[in-house]
Amino acid sequence: MSVTSDGVPRQGVPEGEPYQRVPEGEPRQGVPEGEPRQGVPEGEPYQRVPEGEPNQGVPEGAPNQGVPQPMLPAPSPSRAQPAAATPGAPPAGPHDSAPTAAPARDLRVAAQPVPPARRWRRRVVRASLAAVPLALLLGFLAFVQAAIAPVMRTPGETDGIVVLTGGSERVATGLRLLAEGQARRLLISGAHPEAGLAEIASAAGIDPAPFAGRVAVGHAAATTRGNAVEAAAWARSEEMRSLRIVTAGYHMPRAMVELRRAMPGMPLVAHPVPSAALRAPGALWRPRVWALLAGEYARYLGAWAGLSGAFVPRRETHAT
Repeated sequence: MSVTSDGVPRQGVPEGEPYQRVPEGEPRQGVPEGEPRQGVPEGEPYQRVPEGEPNQGVPEGAPNQGVPQPMLPAPSPSRAQPAAATPGAPPAGPHDSAPTAAPARDLRVAAQPVPPARRWRRRVVRASLAAVPLALLLGFLAFVQAAIAPVMRTPGETDGIVVLTGGSERVATGLRLLAEGQARRLLISGAHPEAGLAEIASAAGIDPAPFAGRVAVGHAAATTRGNAVEAAAWARSEEMRSLRIVTAGYHMPRAMVELRRAMPGMPLVAHPVPSAALRAPGALWRPRVWALLAGEYARYLGAWAGLSGAFVPRRETHAT
């Protein structure tokens, strides 16, 4: 082993090799900044290891301690990385190709075919959802046409007449039918609690004297459903076998639904009265008229669906 002039052995330098000094200002490779140079006496220059000589004190394959490892760029996922060289194997030639990575496995699940029964149900649901708005629109148009159409009245006598309050024209029509002998008794359903026959007939411009004892005034009803309940109780008490119903034309569909539900099997004759609001010139150009018809149509659908009994006014609750 060679030694320095001071008698210190030169580690990592083969015998016979000249001592290599590190030029002034050159970084000391392999020694971190500020770390002492192990194995080199103080004041001696750093000795380089000749090319091809192993570093003494470092196990084969271990990284050089104190030497920062260079940061390599991350491999691109789209490119296959070459396999690590096997120790002792000859270096790869310029024409040697890198091994190709295995193709990525397709994790997508193939779409399962929809069973015919499920497809048929979906089509039915979609068709139903599209048909409901159309049916409501067509029903409303038919309802409006019936409300504004000329009144078609059924002639003939009945045992009784039921007038559903809501306008003086209804009361006047009912009293006129009674005077003509179309029935023997008349019920005015849904009158104000403090109103009697005299007040009601006077409001309609008719003398009440000829009708004394033939007209009953009901005060219990506050809704169309209440009118039906009140009319059914009156018909049973008077032993009526047929009734003529007098109300406004646009109100007649809902009234007949409630009356038939309250008196199943009872013959009912509709006698609609034209509404003054619908007879006015240019009535169909007024938003208020359309709001009236739309609201009545919605209530008719509720009565047809049996929802009119969900809310019972206090007045009808006390009456029952």
